[in-house]
Amino acid sequence: MKPIAFDWAKMRNIQKIHRLLYAIGLGPAIGGIILLLTTTGRRSGKKRVTPLQYEKIGSDYYLGAARGLSADWVRNILANPQVEVRVGAKHFWGTAEVVNDAARFADFMEVRLERHPRMVGLIMEKAHGLPRHPSRAQLEEMAKTEVFVILHPAKFSEN
Repeated sequence: MKPIAFDWAKMRNIQKIHRLLYAIGLGPAIGGIILLLTTTGRRSGKKRVTPLQYEKIGSDYYLGAARGLSADWVRNILANPQVEVRVGAKHFWGTAEVVNDAARFADFMEVRLERHPRMVGLIMEKAHGLPRHPSRAQLEEMAKTEVFVILHPAKFSEN
């Protein structure tokens, strides 16, 4: 199946809603799936807030980067990996690690497929032209053009 083009303008509108929900105190209602990541703009130095879907694995938070290395928030992290995060009622600082290792990417995607088989399967099919349950080899091949980010909370900051 051929991948379909993604409407990034619609995604920006959805992100505005997520930011608003956090701003009016409803972060805990969506905090199970959406966090707010604050990065420092690589050129402006201004704080940039991006709502992102995440997976909590151990004590770290894993973020898929649908636009890969072209995503502004990923490029900001490459310039300055120190980040601020809000997840539901939690707020912490940490360090972000951009990962482009094929095996680690496949591990992450297998976790996502296990936890959210319908949603992630649909993304595999529609956005990447893969079967809904791709093989390990297909995930590793996909990793050649994709990255993900791991947020490592500072040991002293989570509340």
